[in-house]
Amino acid sequence: MAVKIDKKIKGYSVLTPEDKAREAAALIPTASVARETVEKETPQDNIIQMHERIERPEVLIGSTYKIKSPLVEHAMYVTINDIVLNAGTEHELRRPFEIFVNSKSMEHFQWIVALTRIMSAVFRKGGDVTFLVDEMKAVFDPRGGYFKAGGVYMPSLVAELGAIVEEHMKSIGLIHDPEMSAHQRAILAEKRKQYEDRAKKNSDVSVVPSPAPAGEGVRRADEGASAVMPGSSEDIAVTGDGASFPPSATLCHKCSTKALVIMDGCATCLNCGYSKCG
Repeated sequence: MAVKIDKKIKGYSVLTPEDKAREAAALIPTASVARETVEKETPQDNIIQMHERIERPEVLIGSTYKIKSPLVEHAMYVTINDIVLNAGTEHELRRPFEIFVNSKSMEHFQWIVALTRIMSAVFRKGGDVTFLVDEMKAVFDPRGGYFKAGGVYMPSLVAELGAIVEEHMKSIGLIHDPEMSAHQRAILAEKRKQYEDRAKKNSDVSVVPSPAPAGEGVRRADEGASAVMPGSSEDIAVTGDGASFPPSATLCHKCSTKALVIMDGCATCLNCGYSKCG
């Protein structure tokens, strides 16, 4: 029997005996299975991810951070509230949901409200929201930045707000900070000890009194003067966690901390271990 083909041939296949057997088996009625059994045996994927259609719960978990900047008269308090997804399961997630900034200072009220509303909208949108940290930390003030507690340089008020968001995201596990290995920590501790010993040695040398004329020593003792040489003011004020560093330290461009000192002709950071020679 001839069949006329009016349309363009897009593909073809050869019908085999196996195909005929498969079609015949499909026509045989199979035993019915209860719906409950199928649903129980079928793995369910009920993991909830952050998206904009999630309604705000009555109660949210939050943290409040304080910003004390020389650029504003009053302190600013940053509150970041988180939503807990898949609570009580192995897929439990904590994600930022909204952010507020409160302050007595009304100088920056307008742009702060706009910024926090946009950030809250981005948080609720879902996806990767960590890009906000890099964008905010890159903002600089044309009037100049400032050093906050610990000697960390902040190029602007927005950058410090970004640093707070980064710290919060690290605390909830959204950003993982690469930790230094034990070998790197040992090298950094050794560098700190070397600088401390060298500073102590220099201060001991600088306070050695020079020979005084006859009678001069008696006059000094009578006056009770305790002379402090300029070199001794350096005081190797280096703490284990990098809370304070020598006054002569400069800014490290890698960790933005005022902890860069010169050792053996090389610039070495006593906070992150960065080193550059030449």
